[in-house]
Parts: sequence; C-alpha cells; structure tokens
Amino acid sequence: MVLPNVVAFDLSVPAQVFGHPDERDRYALTVCAQTPGVVPTTTGFAVSVDAGLEALDTAETVVIPGYAPHSAPSAEVIEALRQSAARGARMISVCTGAFALAAAGLLDGKRATTHWRDAAELAARYPAVHVDADALYVCEESVLTSAGIAAGIDLCVHVVRGDYGEHAAAEVARRMVVAPHRTGGQAQFLHRPVPATGTGLSATCEWALTRLADRITVAELARHAGWAPRTFARRFVAETGTSPQRWLTAQRLLEARRLLEVTDLPIDQVADHTGLGTAANLRLLLARDTGTTPSHYRRAYRGVSAAGPRSAS
Repeated sequence: MVLPNVVAFDLSVPAQVFGHPDERDRYALTVCAQTPGVVPTTTGFAVSVDAGLEALDTAETVVIPGYAPHSAPSAEVIEALRQSAARGARMISVCTGAFALAAAGLLDGKRATTHWRDAAELAARYPAVHVDADALYVCEESVLTSAGIAAGIDLCVHVVRGDYGEHAAAEVARRMVVAPHRTGGQAQFLHRPVPATGTGLSATCEWALTRLADRITVAELARHAGWAPRTFARRFVAETGTSPQRWLTAQRLLEARRLLEVTDLPIDQVADHTGLGTAANLRLLLARDTGTTPSHYRRAYRGVSAAGPRSAS
C-alpha cells in the first residue's frame, strides 16, 4: 500500500522479498494506492500503481512503506487499514509507515518502532503508542513495525522465517546478500548531542566532554555550573530529560563508539580513554545501549580491521 511521496527503498524491500520470482510459490504481491496511477516518491521518480484500495479487501498481509512528510493519510485510507486489521490481516509498516498505522489507531497500546530520527515525533503525536526507538523491528501479535530504511529487510526476512521457517528465511537473505540475523538495534546509529547553547547547561557539558577520562561527579558538574548539586540535578533533568550521570555515561559511550570506528585501540584502552573503566564495563554498557559487542560494532563500521593492536571482546 503506497502513500504519496513513498520512500522508494522502503517500497522495494517488501517487493524484493515477497514479490521476487523465487517467492511466487509462497507469496502473491499486489501494489496498491488510494488512486491507481502514478504515485510520486521521495527520490525524484514516480511509480505506476494499477490497483486501488479494493486490493486490501482480500490481502492477508498489508505492508505500508515509509513516506514523507508523514502526515495522517486520508480518511479513506485509514478506514481501509482499520477494516483490514479488523478482519485479521497482518499489518506491517516499514520505517515511517508506522505513522499511517498509528493514525488508524492500530498501534494504540502497542509497542512499535520507526526510524530513530522520527521516533520522538511518533511518540509525541500518538501518545497511546509505546515507541521503542532502539529496536530494529517490533512484533506485537499481528501488527509489526520496523525501524528506519534497511531495517525493513530485517523485518521482512523475519516474516518469511515465521511463515516458512529458518531455511526459507536464509534463502531469501542469501539472495539479497544480507545477514539472516543482524546483531544490535538502531540505537547504535543514534547520536546524543550536547544540550543546545543557551540552555544554561551547555558550557558545563562542553567542559565535561573534555574530561571524559576523569572521574567526574555530579557535585563537580554543579560546581562548574555555579549551582548547588540538588538544584543542578533538578535543572539538568528538566532541560535534558535525563540525569547528569546518565548523560555522562551516554557521552562516554558515544566517544567509545567513535574510537571503535576510527582507531585500532584495544578495547581496554578505549574503556580507559573514555572513563568507562574496564573492558568488561564497556562491553556491558555497549550491549545494553546498542545490543552488540565492541568487536562487532568495530567490524560493522570499519569492515576488515586495519592493521594494529587488537583485543578480543
């Protein structure tokens, strides 16, 4: 089901998984739109769609690719999505397609995900949705959502796995030259910036960023800002949405990720340079934050490791 200004990549993923000639014994793919004809994409070309909303009447699975801007679809589309879900169709979104499912009320009370850049907006516009910005994909009974762009591949391969088993999913993944299972979540792609200039905290945060290898206490941060510790902690949470210690840990992890990406430092030295203490602590925190290990993270962002010191993780 394509909406105006569909993201072409998001459309191509389910088309390649479910509509490929190799899958014709398993799936029958139909592409539809509210009005058949030419539908614009976000990437400078249009797609031609033959079927209208009536195609949803018999679909066993309905996939909504991402689109932009991701405003609520028309009343006709929302009603068609609701009717499909009511008769038991499996509802899937890729990337910002989650906004369409949310507008139809199909994500209310459910955990869901979307592109990490749009997760905060999804949560703000649809507070009944439990948005998980870290997950690559989320399965809530018959409603499935994927994170940004390529995470649609992960979800579609997962669907094949659930429908036809691990061997079928591996065949699809091999044909598409992707991993059958991808480690980590989209948290590994997030950036957590310093509070914006003018918040009253930016100077202290910048000061802390130059001393990540040191042991920094909340009292020291408060002293630099010129406030009492309790006042500082309260204002920090009010302005950033997180505690000073959590923010500091997040910045240390962000710097550790940078060092893993651009240097050959052993894992224990990365931990030491960023104030995380030990390699074991770095592994624990990185796994909690991104769902992956330092060595996997380094390989993902650097490919074949450059020559230099290495450390197992």
